[in-house]
Amino acid sequence: MNPIDPRQRLIVALDVPTADEALELVQTLRNHVGVFKVGLQLYTATGPRIVEKIQAEDCRVFLDLKLHDIPNTVSKAVLEACKLGVHMLTLHSSGGPNMLRGAKETVDEWTQSTSKAGPYLLGVTVLTSLSQLDINQLGFGCTVENLVVSLARLAEKTGIDGIVCSPLELGRLGEEKFKRLFFVTPGIRPSGSNTDDQARVKGPAEAIAAGASYLVVGRPITGTPDPVEAAEVILNEIGTAEFPK
Repeated sequence: MNPIDPRQRLIVALDVPTADEALELVQTLRNHVGVFKVGLQLYTATGPRIVEKIQAEDCRVFLDLKLHDIPNTVSKAVLEACKLGVHMLTLHSSGGPNMLRGAKETVDEWTQSTSKAGPYLLGVTVLTSLSQLDINQLGFGCTVENLVVSLARLAEKTGIDGIVCSPLELGRLGEEKFKRLFFVTPGIRPSGSNTDDQARVKGPAEAIAAGASYLVVGRPITGTPDPVEAAEVILNEIGTAEFPK
C-alpha cells in the first residue's frame, strides 16, 4: 500500500446512536479520513439508510457487522451488502471454511453478473477486547497469537481479502508471509489516550511499522471536543511510521 497519504489508511468508527451524530462526524472528518465504519450500534439504530447517506457524501463505508451464521444465511447477507455498495464488510473467521468460502463466492458472482465491485471481505480473528485469560476461559488451548494466525490462514485459504486483528499480532503475521491478505487493525490508541475496553493496543506509528494496512480509530477521535485535531494527531503519527518493505 502506498504510504504517501496517511488518510487512506485511517478508518473512523462511527460508534454513535443516531444518524444525525454520524453524519455530523462524516461532514466534519471527510477530508481527513479514508473510510467510515458503521458498526452494530449505528446499523441497528438506523438500518441501511445510514450507509446510503454516508455514500451520498462521496465517502466509503466499512460495514462492520461481524457476520457469523450458517453459510446460506451469511451469503444472503453478503449479497445485500453488495447491493448497498459498501467498501468493506466483516465476518467472523471462526464461522468456518464453508461460511467464508460461500461469502467470497457471493461477492465474485455479484461482480461477474453486474460488473460492479463488491466489498472487500475481512475475516475477524480475535476481538481486541479479549485477553489471554478470556481465550483460556473460552476453551481455546492456545495463545491469542496462535489463534489469530490459525484464523488468518483459514481466511487466506478460503479467498477472503483481509483480516481484522489487534496490533499486537502484526509482527507474527508478518513472519508468516501471507501472500494476499491485508490487515485491518483496531485497538489503536495515540500517545496519552485511554485504552477504554481494549485489552490489546498499540499507537498508530507502531501499528503501521508492524505491518497494518488500515487503522480503525473510534473514541480517540469521535469522543474528543475537536475530532479534526484528534484525527490530525493520528495522521501525523502515521506519517512518522517506518513503513515495512
